[in-house]
Amino acid sequence: MANAPLDTTFLDRAILFAVKAHTGTERRGKGFPYIVHPMEAVAIAATITSDQEILAAAALHDTVEDTDITIEQIRSEFGERVASLVSFETDIVIEGRSEEESWHDRKQAAIERLAKVPRDAKIVAMGDKLSNMRAIARDHYIKGDALWSIFRVHDPKEHEWHYRGLADSLRELDDTFAFQEFEWLINRVFVNKV
Repeated sequence: MANAPLDTTFLDRAILFAVKAHTGTERRGKGFPYIVHPMEAVAIAATITSDQEILAAAALHDTVEDTDITIEQIRSEFGERVASLVSFETDIVIEGRSEEESWHDRKQAAIERLAKVPRDAKIVAMGDKLSNMRAIARDHYIKGDALWSIFRVHDPKEHEWHYRGLADSLRELDDTFAFQEFEWLINRVFVNKV
């Protein structure tokens, strides 16, 4: 039986845009192309919604933070809603402080921001955060606590604080399999870390 037709023109454009933006970059410490992460974020978001703009934002969620693409370019190409969804997922920059020095404050700001955003933005965030947590769980299984050395902050307690805070901020999605998997992985990786 053939797949049912579905107009994915908008999402396809976003995926191609993301592929081009991330071309030639590696996912930090993973050894595979960066684009794998945004595509996994799309797949996760698609378990919650078929809204093409939300899925497009999931594909584009790291373009402003990790490439030379600006939020204005996203707005021009994909409209205000997608730009807004991407901006909710973009880490803030704290002037005069390194990424390491500002890590805790940036993550606290993200947790607080995600607690206040609409459900569609939380769906985009869930795609990103669950993809990240899956990678952490895989690496933790293989490397144990040595995995924390690839991060800017090496203390697993800080990462636990961050991911548990994200789970609290995204709890509106607790009726989804994605959220349930996210929380399960957090509990599995960070058992007895506190």
